[in-house]
Amino acid sequence: MTLTLISTRFENGAEIPRRYTCEGEDLSPPLAWSGAPEGTVGLALIVDDPDAPDPAAPKMTWVHWVVYNLPVAADSLAEGIAFEELPAATGIGLNDWQRAEYGGPCPPIGRHRYFFKLYALDTRLPDGWQPTKAQLEMAIEGHILAQTELMGTYQKQR
Repeated sequence: MTLTLISTRFENGAEIPRRYTCEGEDLSPPLAWSGAPEGTVGLALIVDDPDAPDPAAPKMTWVHWVVYNLPVAADSLAEGIAFEELPAATGIGLNDWQRAEYGGPCPPIGRHRYFFKLYALDTRLPDGWQPTKAQLEMAIEGHILAQTELMGTYQKQR
């Protein structure tokens, strides 16, 4: 079985609907996954944009969401899920707005790519921690059993 990640609101490589961006309601899109390998203790999710600030001359990767310790029994996240609604013991890290929440696509110029990266891990991470993407990546290094990604694009309409 292969680890897979989908959204019912956009296909891999397609445009992310405005509802999930700064021009819409800025909600997290619904996500669903399957195929976590045997030995998976928890899952982590990172959403980022490697095209910031300008896809023609990217200078950084902008982090939109950091979630960790998703339980193996969980197989989805509902649209617009709030921290309090996440499965028990799930943690949330800091995005590049320095907020522990989802921040939707809001590209200053051009069409950007947004990667929803899901990791199946053989370890549980510390509770009550608010890691950055870099801190989470360091913590999961050597503990990734499988990974997958879903990519959507967005360009501001204004």
